[in-house]
Amino acid sequence: MKTTLAFVASFFLAASAAAQQSPAPKGQAEPQGQAAQAPSQLNPEDLVKQVTSDVLGTIQSDKKLQAGDKQKALKLAEEKVLPHIDFQEAVHLAMGRSWNQATPEQREQLTKAFRTMLVRIYSNAIERYQGQTMKVLPVRMQPGATEVVVRNQYLSPGRPPTPVEYSMRKGPDGWKIYDIAVEGVSLVLTYRAEFENITRTSGVDGLIKKMQEKQA
Repeated sequence: MKTTLAFVASFFLAASAAAQQSPAPKGQAEPQGQAAQAPSQLNPEDLVKQVTSDVLGTIQSDKKLQAGDKQKALKLAEEKVLPHIDFQEAVHLAMGRSWNQATPEQREQLTKAFRTMLVRIYSNAIERYQGQTMKVLPVRMQPGATEVVVRNQYLSPGRPPTPVEYSMRKGPDGWKIYDIAVEGVSLVLTYRAEFENITRTSGVDGLIKKMQEKQA
């Protein structure tokens, strides 16, 4: 469960970390040359930093978000975070070989259901993340690479850092996250056994129905 929540909530933690580590003076303009770039033009590390900055700016200007308003948080996720997650690739990997059994229409339904399921879980447990921060570690990647792992650390007072790894892939729209591992536990592998078992006994439509039930 912790893995699932972190998949969407991580950027909110990053914003909290940025607020504590390098708060911008109120009313101060961005230095010249630091204008935001289009996400598709950014490398993985800069993408995380830019999304963090966008989220932080929104949180700082909205007292309801600061108080943990779930609807506001979901709206922020929809606008600032979810566009940078490749849910189709995520559910593809989560299903494993079962993905090959799905028709194009079923794949579209699976992607939509998986996305909604994760966002709902995040919404119901957002308060668990209050007080944590996140440290973004430097990214090392080869020139021309189209896949990379971005390593971060969740920081909680009085506890050892929690390692978090984002698996990212470069596509036509730039870099997107398709998996996350928290303390070595992958989101994909967490769901694979369950998804393959449901598909084996109830088929792809049975899996879609099960995911939709979790949204209720």
